[in-house]
Order: sequence, then C-alpha cells, then structure tokens
Amino acid sequence: MKAFTKTKRENGISRAIIFALAIFVQLLWILGFLLFLSRYFPYVSVVASVIALIVALGLFGKDMNSAFKLSWMILILAFPLFGLMLYFLTGHSRIDRRQIRRFNVVGERIRALAMQEISDVDYGDMDLSIVNQSKYISNVAQYKAHLGSDVKYFPDAAECFRSMLKDIREAKKFIFMEYHAIENCAYFAELADVLEEKSKNGVEVRIIYDDLGSLFFINKKFAATMQKRGMACRIFNPIMPTINVLMNNRDHRKITVIDGTISYTGGFNLADEYFNLVSPYGHWKDTGVRIEGPASINLTTIFLEMWNQIEASDSEDQIKQFLRASIKAQSSDKTSLVQPFGDTPLDTENVGENIYLNIISAAKKYLYISTPYLIIDDELASALKLAARRGVDVRVMIPEIPDKKLVYKSTKSYATLLAKNGVKIYKYTPGFNHAKQVVCDDEIACCGTVNFDYRSLYFHFENGVIFTNPEAVMDMRKDFESVFEQSEDATESLKNRLSFNTVIYDTVLRIISPLF
Repeated sequence: MKAFTKTKRENGISRAIIFALAIFVQLLWILGFLLFLSRYFPYVSVVASVIALIVALGLFGKDMNSAFKLSWMILILAFPLFGLMLYFLTGHSRIDRRQIRRFNVVGERIRALAMQEISDVDYGDMDLSIVNQSKYISNVAQYKAHLGSDVKYFPDAAECFRSMLKDIREAKKFIFMEYHAIENCAYFAELADVLEEKSKNGVEVRIIYDDLGSLFFINKKFAATMQKRGMACRIFNPIMPTINVLMNNRDHRKITVIDGTISYTGGFNLADEYFNLVSPYGHWKDTGVRIEGPASINLTTIFLEMWNQIEASDSEDQIKQFLRASIKAQSSDKTSLVQPFGDTPLDTENVGENIYLNIISAAKKYLYISTPYLIIDDELASALKLAARRGVDVRVMIPEIPDKKLVYKSTKSYATLLAKNGVKIYKYTPGFNHAKQVVCDDEIACCGTVNFDYRSLYFHFENGVIFTNPEAVMDMRKDFESVFEQSEDATESLKNRLSFNTVIYDTVLRIISPLF
C-alpha cells in the first residue's frame, strides 16, 4: 500500500497556507478585542448578557432544527460575549438573501422545464411506502420518478471510475461533471486528457468544483487551465480568507452526466485517495452507481441548476435541448423505479434527511446504513431506535480509522447512543468508510453524497438516487454483507462506555456537534 505523502497535495498548499494565516490573524484580532473589552468588563458584561438573551429568544422562535437552536442558545447564554461574536461570524450562511432568491428562482425555473418534459409514472401495484417516498421527492423536491432506467451498483470507487471513463470516451454531445473536490493528480490527469480530446472533437465539456473542497488539491490557475484545454469550468462559492467561511454552504455533490443518457453518482470525489492510489487512512471504502436511461434527466437538471446559479448563461432553448437528450433513452428495465434527487440548504425542506427518515420508518426486516460520519438529530436517532425496537435488523457502518478526529469522537458518541437502543454498530477495520448509502428489505436502496451528519443534512448542496432495481439492490446488500465480515461488530464495546466521564464527555460533544 502506497503511503500518503505531502507531495501529493502540493497543488493548493500555498493558497491553504495563506488562508490559514489569514484566519489566524483574525483570531488574534478577536482575542485582542476581547482583552480590550475586559477593561470595561462590568459594563460590557451587562450589555452582552442582554443582547445574548434577545438573540437566544430570537433563535428559539426560528423555524430551524432544534439541535442548532439548543447548541447556539447554550453557547450564547453561557459565554455571552464570545458566543455572540462566534454566532454573528459563523452562525449564518455566507449566501445573502438576494443570492438565495436568485438561486431559488434559477433552480425552480430549470426544474419546471424538466418537469414539463417528463411524463408521470404509473406506479401500478408497487409497494405503497415506495410510492409515497417517490411522491415526496416529486412533489416537494421536484425531481420526478422514472421507469425504464437501468442501475448498476459499484462496490469499489476505482471500478466505477473506470466505467465512467469508458462511457466518457464514447460521448457524442456533452459531458457534465460536478464534484466537491478535484485533485490534479494521477486519476484526474488521465480523465482531463480524455475530456480535452472529446472537447476537440466537438463534445461540450462542463466542470463545476467546490472551492473549499478542492482547496488542498488544486491552485487558483486550475479553472483557467481547464478553459485553455477546451473545458468550461466554474467554481462554486469561491472562498474568502475570513472566519465565517468555516460555516459556508458548500457544493458536496458528485455528478457526471454523459449525453443525457448515462449518469453517475456516489460518494467519491476526483482525487487519488478515493481510489486508494494514496492511503492516508488505510483502505478507502467508497461506492457509486451508473444510471442509464431517462432517469439521467434528473442529474442533468441538478447540474444545470448549479451551472446557471453560479452564472446565468443558458437560454431556455439550450436548457430544453440538454434535458430532451434524456427523454428518448430507454433501457431493458421497464418496471423498476429510479429517482435521482438534489437537496439544497437554501430552503426549509431537508430533503436528504426526510428521504432517510421515510426509508427508516418503512423498514420491516432489515436496514443497512453506511456513513463516514454519524452526527444526527433527535428525529433520525428516534427513527433508528424505534426501527430496532420493533424488530428490524438495523446496522450502521462507520469507519475504524478517522479522517477528522474530533468529528470521529462525536460519531462514537452517537454510535454509543444507538448501540444502547438496539442498533448494531460496525467499524470498517480496513480503514476509512466513506460510502453514503442505505439498503432496506431487498426492496429499495439509496446511494449518493448525503452523510448522516449535520453538515450534509442541513448546510451542503447534496444529491443522491433511490432505486428499486432488484439486481442493483441485491448487489448493494451483498456488498454490505461482505463489508460486515471484514469489520468489527462494535455494538457491545460501545454499550460498555458507561463511565461518568464518558457520559459527560459524550453529552458535551452532542451539544456542540451541530456547530462543526
């Protein structure tokens, strides 16, 4: 196994250092400001306490997740001056109301165009819980269901990438790619060469990447370089060296669309560690799915939303042309449901979480979950505990080797809570489990980018796909069973984390976990 080395991330290191230094200087300024205010402590304390109470009452009345309310209210009331400064710096989205309106208008316009192109599905005698789940996504998230699309499940990210590269080589019209992180190293270098060749042959190539997600991987010249090589490239939410960037809404999606007829999604980014070319955290477990058929229009829609939200450039006719490329694509599977979906933090609907809640609530026999991070709110925790208590075999796969130590400690805290209530917790002992997926009762599966954590469920732009294709569902189940065999059943050891210090520590972690 090749060891991870610093040279693998040289591309963006200088920008990361400048960013870190800027944040450090601002932290010093804040510390100095607090020391200055300490001279007038009695007066400042009274004023800060009054403002803290007003802000806390305002938070209580907000239509937001109760865990966020509780965390901020405790912090603000316990440490008024520090809590208020932190809240006003990091407690809000950097995207202002005007941008939110623009994003929502663009998204709704493109989704409406897509909905016009798609016929309603005849669900027939499909299981009612699946029908209701599908109708929720269609009616609320506005991504319609499809019959007549094939799904292939890949238990290995590198295998999925090779399939994707093969399909890209055969592209005739357009290639859309939207990824949280891109690393200008071995895997992407091979991909970029193919994309450049396709561009020279008249295929339209578009790339979106998240600036913070790619901070350590690429430098500021990357987008310009891609443009020179014939690929249109846009950056989502370019970072600014200010403290509130820590709470930014990020584009966490992973999407590839080829000619509107074939699409891919899953947990992996376009960076070498996702394919185990480098191994900073042991073996990296990631998965993906290939969709062929009209369901690809949903991922085309999601990509076009983001592309035009960053910068409006496509006419209505252009958008319709891209969308209609999917309509004629049919596959051999005419009965299984396939429904890709997107989730945005700019509305009040938590689509990713609600899809998970619907699957959990409908589970009858078994429910297998894979997530790199387990930091959940009361609704998800209650649903999982209730499923286990009614006799469902509920299993959650988490990593053995963490990529973020503090986040992993929070994951163990929530895993302990679930283990004590009948949920089985497995640790992926070969390394880091990054797959984000659920399979239930041999009937339905979900694969995509949505982690079981606050960042994914509330702050990030995400995507995924639910599907009922029997072969793909069973392939995911078999992969879970194989991974369980390689992993440690940590349920009993977690149950025994009963010391007073552990209980207090876990409680504190669960209080502050929504803030990071």
